[in-house]
Amino acid sequence: MMAMARTFLIAATAATVAFGALAHAQEPVSALRGHNSNAPVDVTSDRIEVQDRADRAIFAGNVRVRQADLTMEAQRVTVAYSTGGGIQINRIEAAGGVVVRSPSETARGQFGIYDTDRKLITLIGGVQLIRGGSQVNGARLVIDLDSGRAVIDGGPAGVGQSGGRVTGRFTVPQRGNR
Repeated sequence: MMAMARTFLIAATAATVAFGALAHAQEPVSALRGHNSNAPVDVTSDRIEVQDRADRAIFAGNVRVRQADLTMEAQRVTVAYSTGGGIQINRIEAAGGVVVRSPSETARGQFGIYDTDRKLITLIGGVQLIRGGSQVNGARLVIDLDSGRAVIDGGPAGVGQSGGRVTGRFTVPQRGNR
């Protein structure tokens, strides 16, 4: 019993050190923190379909969306907009191998939503967040562009399943032999 408690204590200490090293090594919190969601949005694709009455445009084939230092790539992107006082983008929905990149982070998922009004990016489906040599995997990722906070869920429980898990691998600063 004592050996099991000691093993648990060592594992807990190692996890605390790893998470502390990750937090310390990555200040500020995120390159996405304070992202300028008012910057112009540039979109390129193989094809575009504008549905003016529905206030949306559908981009298909090798779509790339860029806003300041943030890029989103996917096979299909739907841009919802309003036209009061000019075109204002409200929401960007992406499907098919979605990749979101900033100068220091890369996030991947099957589907993505960028809510420009709420300044939130949500990715779902086999999500992966990579920063430096660290990586976290799960079912859903939500990034708050104001705070830079990223939350990854393991996913809900399905029929006969207990729910998904979040997994991660974190780099630890290299130290000299002591």
